[in-house]
Amino acid sequence: MSEILKGRLLTAVSALAGLAVFYFTGLPLPFLFGPMAGCLVVALAGGKLQGFGQVSVGARTILGVAVGATITPAVLAQLPQMAGSVALIPIYIALIGLVGVPFFRKVCGFDTVTAYYAAMPGGLQDMIIFGQEAGGNPRILSLIHATRVLIIVTVAPILLTSLYGAGLTNPIGQPAADLPIHELLLMAAAALIGWKGGVRVGLFGASILGPMIAAAALSLTGLLHSRPPAEAILAAQFFIGIGVGVHYVGVTLAELRKIIAAGVAFVLILAVLAAFFAQLANLLGLAPAIEAFLAFAPGGQAEMTVLAIVAGADLGFVIAHHLVRIVLVITGAPIVARWVTTRSKPRD
Repeated sequence: MSEILKGRLLTAVSALAGLAVFYFTGLPLPFLFGPMAGCLVVALAGGKLQGFGQVSVGARTILGVAVGATITPAVLAQLPQMAGSVALIPIYIALIGLVGVPFFRKVCGFDTVTAYYAAMPGGLQDMIIFGQEAGGNPRILSLIHATRVLIIVTVAPILLTSLYGAGLTNPIGQPAADLPIHELLLMAAAALIGWKGGVRVGLFGASILGPMIAAAALSLTGLLHSRPPAEAILAAQFFIGIGVGVHYVGVTLAELRKIIAAGVAFVLILAVLAAFFAQLANLLGLAPAIEAFLAFAPGGQAEMTVLAIVAGADLGFVIAHHLVRIVLVITGAPIVARWVTTRSKPRD
């Protein structure tokens, strides 16, 4: 048996064990948090876990279709009402950078490029790839962003239930048996064509955005009327949970003390900024409390989609804000990073 196959078998067993513990003890979101916790524990214990590669990437297409299916003419008509809160996103990102880069550079001792990409609240994979290409440390970036997503995804449901009274019991979708066969086939086509088509044209976040665009087109033309079935959403949660947990494979005590501790401290800084902007949007009447909280929580796009679904939040509103955040960070990061790096170089 190859090492990769052994690693994936251990990952599957760890994820299923975590799922079982969360499910039978009644803990929230067992299909997301169970695999994440199971893989995290085994990874920190030294287990040589192995991710599922394209299978995990493909699972994200389900969430892309789920978002796209909610985009209807009625939702588009509400876009102008989002303008005020969306306008806060660039200010939000700028403040994160102004606080985060000096924190990682001067307090944590990271080099300038690594500090910049560690601070930016973009997609986990995107920030690692961009940072590595710019000369940053990919291991540090991987652990910082994995810690950001892990903590936010873990704490957000607690805050949603304790502060906002959300039940997290909203149905995630109808059973597959209750959906028309032709709509299931359309969803599968939107997932595959949107994903691969997005990759072909170089679309960032193609596994989510490509299927979202394809499903939105089907929804707006009246061909699609439902989100993906509950079984598909649960499968997506399962692989997303695994994806977060396996990032901690091979973590050393030194990394735990320095890098992950830095990630935890930075999440506290992010929490203050996110809470401020969410409260500001709510007080200005730009967004309801739950939608504002989810829109400004700097977690992963896929994870926030899951939380928005189970919280019964306005999915279009939440995802619109995360899309703007991701687009601004991804398009602006290389430009700003180059400027920051140039300014940080000693002059002759």
